[in-house]
Amino acid sequence: MAENPAYPVGLRLTGRKVVVLGGGQVAQRRLPTLIAAGADILLVSPEATPSVEAMADDGEITWERRPYADGDLADAWYALIATGDKEANARASAEAERNRVWCVRSDDADAATAWTPATGHSEGVTVAVLTTSARGRDPRHTAAIRDAVVEGLRDGTLVAPHHRTRTPGVALVGGGPGDPDLITVRGRRLLAEADVVIADRLGPRDLLAELPPHVEVIDAAKIPYGRFMAQEAINNALIEHAKQGKSVVRLKGGDPYVFGRGMEELQALAEAGIPCTVVPGISSSISVPGAAGIPVTHRGVAHEFTVVSGHVAPDDERSLVDWPSLAKLTGTLVILMGVDKIGKIAETLVAHGKSADTPVALIQEGTTAAQRRVDATLATVAETVRTEDVKPPAVIVIGEVVKVGPSPSA
Repeated sequence: MAENPAYPVGLRLTGRKVVVLGGGQVAQRRLPTLIAAGADILLVSPEATPSVEAMADDGEITWERRPYADGDLADAWYALIATGDKEANARASAEAERNRVWCVRSDDADAATAWTPATGHSEGVTVAVLTTSARGRDPRHTAAIRDAVVEGLRDGTLVAPHHRTRTPGVALVGGGPGDPDLITVRGRRLLAEADVVIADRLGPRDLLAELPPHVEVIDAAKIPYGRFMAQEAINNALIEHAKQGKSVVRLKGGDPYVFGRGMEELQALAEAGIPCTVVPGISSSISVPGAAGIPVTHRGVAHEFTVVSGHVAPDDERSLVDWPSLAKLTGTLVILMGVDKIGKIAETLVAHGKSADTPVALIQEGTTAAQRRVDATLATVAETVRTEDVKPPAVIVIGEVVKVGPSPSA
């Protein structure tokens, strides 16, 4: 007769006693989920891994440093048996059976009364995958199924329609530096669920091609501005579509709050009573240098890095940057939106004490197939930009870290 399949169920363990026997790698993997479930956890084990010991030190679990003893499972709701002592495991399993405590055994699934599924999470949904019987169990196969489902939910390739009315609103999503794979999984999921996407020119354009046909895609650079300033027109477009009951994603390059005017848009939405979610993105100030082989910090070379907007020149009265102070810093200087002003910037830094030989790297179209790195010094960078025809968008890195990695021609 075929073995009956396991009956799947979700245990609500908040405030309920859970006993874990053994403080090794199995416990280290399982304990965080039990802690997140709010269980009152008793760990019984003579020893524990450093990570498990840290959980006890932080008060997340109670640790009794001794072997298992009969009676340890009294009043427990759930038990995880994971010691290296098979005889102790068998005695504990028998106690669980007598006391009707659901029990998982890491050494013998057939002797257990419960199995731990391969689990994953995505925005309030828990995915749990179980094989149908103990015999022939393949944990790698169940984990692979779990991973495929969770990844599909996260990146939007597996879309489950919402049968309850979604709350309309706006999500300000940082799309990262350009490579579509560098958007966050939450950002990608929100894109897949959007009705309207208002995209920046510097956002990851390849992601737009993956959107369902019903999604309205609006190029922010082509919104009719009329009598409005460009940013005000974008704000109005966000509000207009959200008020129509639509789910709107404002897709930006990099991070919404790093020279992305994200706060201006959030403030406008708040004034209009529109709910807004902010999804951080990978900033080009760190990721683009990294993609070009340049660490913005490095032991013994740079203990700090400063990110500066270069969209106005140092001698422009609108500039808020203290360039003389920046010239005195010994760390890394990262300049965004500064290609056409780099000559004046370099001149100002040198005039206030920065060595003219300070290395400079310009990374154009960073993280994309068109990425290009051009190296110079403060003394030569203005001429290099002209002769090499460096165009925006480009990230400029100034400092000794430019020379840390392998040569760009290597």
